[in-house]
Amino acid sequence: MRLTILINGSDPTVNHDYAVLWLDTEEHRWSREAHQGIDLPPWGELHDDNGVTTLCAPSTDAPLCTLRGLHVDRKQQVSAAQGAAAWTAVPARKPTSGFWRLQAVDRQTIHAENSVFGN
Repeated sequence: MRLTILINGSDPTVNHDYAVLWLDTEEHRWSREAHQGIDLPPWGELHDDNGVTTLCAPSTDAPLCTLRGLHVDRKQQVSAAQGAAAWTAVPARKPTSGFWRLQAVDRQTIHAENSVFGN
């Protein structure tokens, strides 16, 4: 299953920073589809632990972004449609908070022609 997530600041009318991500819950990986101001790498790994999903760079457990309230259960039910998000702002390297919002859920199996995910 693939989720499309929008992450933006606490007041998007003032701060226009955002990131649009695809989260692949079967592969436990994510990819950045669009962004401005929220500087995440092109892809990485995701971890879901008790309703907190962390987005990490490839092959690391250090979170780049935390999505609170996002959990996908064994029956592919999504726990929430929005919640709090936290990440480190670049270039100041200061912790920043905002929100994530579920934009779309694709329950069909995805077979990418050219996968950006490395093995």
